[in-house]
Parts: sequence; structure tokens; C-alpha cells
Amino acid sequence: MRIFVPNLGSTSFKYKTFDLPGGAVTAHGRMERVRDYREAILAAHRQHPDFDAVALKAVHGGPQYRGTYLVDAGVMSALEEFLPAAPVHNRIYLEAIRAFQEVLPDVPLVAAFETEFHATMPAAAQAYGVPHGWREAGVMRYGFHGASHQYVSEVLGRLIGAVRLVSCHLGGSSSLCAISGGRSIDTTMGFSPQSGIENATRHGELDPFAVLFMMERAGWDLAAVRGQLAAEAGLAGLAGIAGGDVRDLEAARTPEARLALDVLGLQVRKTIGAYAAAMGGLDAIAFTGGIGENSATLRRAICEPLGFLGVALDRAANEEGSGDRRISAPDAGVAVFVIAANEELVVARRAYHCLMSSRRRAGSGTAPCDSAAS
Repeated sequence: MRIFVPNLGSTSFKYKTFDLPGGAVTAHGRMERVRDYREAILAAHRQHPDFDAVALKAVHGGPQYRGTYLVDAGVMSALEEFLPAAPVHNRIYLEAIRAFQEVLPDVPLVAAFETEFHATMPAAAQAYGVPHGWREAGVMRYGFHGASHQYVSEVLGRLIGAVRLVSCHLGGSSSLCAISGGRSIDTTMGFSPQSGIENATRHGELDPFAVLFMMERAGWDLAAVRGQLAAEAGLAGLAGIAGGDVRDLEAARTPEARLALDVLGLQVRKTIGAYAAAMGGLDAIAFTGGIGENSATLRRAICEPLGFLGVALDRAANEEGSGDRRISAPDAGVAVFVIAANEELVVARRAYHCLMSSRRRAGSGTAPCDSAAS
């Protein structure tokens, strides 16, 4: 089965086609400055028409949609309901789903939600101390980047077995995940992707009363605050550099840029220490994502102060090489790896299992699948 997996940005359209169950990539492409998903889909289909289904890395579907599903009215309703919690992400995927339904009405669409991998977190890691009515409305810690953290866990499982692992997905959007025995037990992002450690232009953890204070002080409405916290905060806000790209921050060498990098490094180190406590020890750390894979300087800044946990880098391995590799010293108590991100493969596999399950259930007269085993 050939499954087309688009990776959608606000102005970009990347895609890969996987041949399942083997997982070989049979086609790939990238388009920038996309203004109309319908036109992008048509262009991609003209170049690579040979696929049987589309799998989308959906983001936020609330408590009822934390798995992999055939896209139907329920999925669309959930994406709409939780649009305020993930306004950029959910809007993009709603637009893309409607475009696929219009352009390719006979091709099955599957939504693999980023929150799926984190559904195994214990109740204490999912709960917020909010009024009961808030929890009934779906306010809880969901976690995101699930496909990325799952892929890291699978790769490390093959390399060194089931371990107590901290997966560090660091990029324009960043999160960490504590993984024990292949299961997510805690993660930095919570109710929305607008939480956790600092992102490029989105803030990390923030006292909500600071938001209320600024709204009252400056007379801002919700739209103004949402725009600032999504586009002008995070590393960009700390460094005063639009876009908050770590490459720009490392090149700038200004006190503000240094502060932004120091804040990010401290947040990651503190989280690794906290997750080691939560798991009762630490066997491995893995870096993935654009920053995690490419910034040797940041990896060093994060790892060197963690010697008390048994972390020690092989400096040459950290500075050189590409792709999946071990960068810890041979005698280090904690193994440190760089793992090339491959969220799309996880999404394709989830979709494949969902579609195969749907076919089996349809043949037996039962309802189609609503969730896929990873």
C-alpha cells in the first residue's frame, strides 16, 4: 500500500510517499511559498499520482481523538473545537483536509494525532490543578511531537533495548519526552503546543497571570495577545531576532542572543534532570529535530553540566558526522545519541495499520477502525 504523507507548514508543503508495510520511500518533494493547498496538492499529484491513501500528522483533537483515525465528521469537529488551543496547526490541517477531499475525493484520508504517543502517560502526569469543570472541558496535558518521540524510542530500542530515555526534539518547535520501556511517561508540552520549553517564536512555560497582567495593563484583546505569544515570543522575544532561528542566534553573538541560548540550554538540562528523577534513573538521551541534529554547540552546552548523572560526550563524535550516531564517551554511564527525525514514517505506519484494520472490520461487518497500534 502506497501512503502519501504531507508535512504542512504555514507556507510550505513537503511530502513523502511510503510503500507499506516495508516502509520504502517511493517519492518525495517540497514546495515553498504555498498560498493555496489545493494547487499544491494538484501539483504534487501530477508529479506523483501513484498512492492509495493520504496520512496527515494532525495535531490537537482533544480527549476523544488521541489516536489514528479515518477522517470523518467527528475528526473535523474535534479539530474545529480545539482550534483555539492550536490555532496555527489545526487551521492548516483543516484547510488541507478540505483541499484533499475536494481534489481527491476517492482517496482515503487518515489523521494520525500527535497526542497518541503520550496517551500512556500516568494520570498524575496528565492532570492540571484546575477547577473540575475545566477538566471536564478537556483541559489536561496532552503532549505533542508524538510521532517524533515515538520514532526516537523505536530506533533506540533497536540499538540498545528498552531503556529510560529522554528524547529531545529541538527545532523551531521543541519538546522533551521521558520514555520508559518504550512508553511516554511525561512530556514538556501540555494542553497546547504553546507550552514547555522555549520555541523559536512561541513562548514556553509562562505564568498565566503574567498574561492577564499585560492584558489589563496594555488594554490588549485576545487576538493581540495570541499573536504576540505565537509570533514574537520564545527565542525570538529573548534575543530580539525575528524568527528565533538558533543558527542566527549563534551567529549574532549579542548578549540578548546569548541569553536566549542560555535559557534554552538551562530548560533542557533541568528537564532531563527532572525526568531522570521521574523514571528512577537515566540510561540514554537522544537529540533529534533541526536544532537537536545540527547544533553541536547546544548539545555540548546541555550535556557537559550533566556529568553528575553520568553524561559525558565524545567531543569529536559530537562535532562531526551526520545521521544516526552515538556521541557519548565510550565509558559514559548515560548513552547519548543523535537520531535523524522521521515523523513521516511513523505517521505512514499508523495509517497503514488503521486502514488494514478498517478493511478487516468492514469484512466482518463491524465498525471501521478508530485507532491504530503503533
